[in-house]
Amino acid sequence: MGYEKFQEALDILDISSRVSHAELKKRYQKLSKELHPDMPNGDEQRFREINEAYKTVEAYMKNFRFRLDEEEFYEQNPFSKKSKDWFYNF
Repeated sequence: MGYEKFQEALDILDISSRVSHAELKKRYQKLSKELHPDMPNGDEQRFREINEAYKTVEAYMKNFRFRLDEEEFYEQNPFSKKSKDWFYNF
C-alpha cells in the first residue's frame, strides 16, 4: 500500500487527524448505514469505496508499531499523570 492510497482512504472516510480504532469503526458504521444500497439515499459505488477505505485504514492501524517506552506512553496518553508535571504536585 502506498501513501497515496492511504490518504485517499482517509479522505473517503473524512478523517483528517488522529483517530482511535473505536472512532474509526463508528465513522465507518455511520457512513455505511447512510450509503447502503438498500437505504433510500444509498449508493452502491460509494458503499464499496467506504468498505475498501475502512479495510485500508484498519489494516494500517492493526500493523502500526509503537515504541514501548515512557515517552511513547505519555505521547499516546497525554492526560496521564506525570509526576514531573508541576500541576500534579498540588
